[in-house]
Amino acid sequence: MRPSRRAPDEMRAVSFERGVLRHAEGSCLVKFGETHVLVAATLEERLPPWLKGQGRGWVTAEYGMLPRATHERTRREVTAGKPSGRTMEIQRLIGRSLRTIVDLEKLGERQITVDCDVIQADGGTRTAAITGAWIALHDCLGWMKTRGMLPAIPLRDHVAAVSCGIIDGEPRLDLDYAEDSDAGTDCNFVMTGSGGFVELQGTAEKVPFTEEEFNAMLALARKGIGRLVDLQKLAVA
Repeated sequence: MRPSRRAPDEMRAVSFERGVLRHAEGSCLVKFGETHVLVAATLEERLPPWLKGQGRGWVTAEYGMLPRATHERTRREVTAGKPSGRTMEIQRLIGRSLRTIVDLEKLGERQITVDCDVIQADGGTRTAAITGAWIALHDCLGWMKTRGMLPAIPLRDHVAAVSCGIIDGEPRLDLDYAEDSDAGTDCNFVMTGSGGFVELQGTAEKVPFTEEEFNAMLALARKGIGRLVDLQKLAVA
């Protein structure tokens, strides 16, 4: 039995609250159980210097965790003078995930920055951030469309992410912190609504995992991503 008393293929309760920030062009508070991430999408009429004059836009992301998002206070990275390697890895992953489903040429020479701030962590912060970031980005692009800046929302697909793991020999979907810290194997799957892969991250913590175990986790991930995409569609309908 899982600590949360969920079935092996059962996700935590997932919710999206849109428009939670007054000033952001798009925003969303996403909850995967007790993991809560505040996402804000900001339109900027500027581009990185290396993109200027190419006739296309850019989508990038930043990620952070508030000091008391965890059981003990985490030092703000700004006081350390630079983001940690984990932070850099996650924000690059979020940015890549979003760019795969945006038609950057139709965006024009503009940049959208998506800020993902973890306000409460209980495992799966990067998967929740990616899934909620799609909502905030969608609403930012919708904001642009209603103001005549875009003829249509230039999204090619949905994108969402979910974790899976092997705990005591059992494949499980959407790990919370208690499971993630005890997993012999943990994986993160980032996929599009049409079933394409954006990124797979898999790590054996104790013993190597088998192809059969990977396929079992992949089957769980496909089910979880399908559920998340359905919830995204409901949220923006």
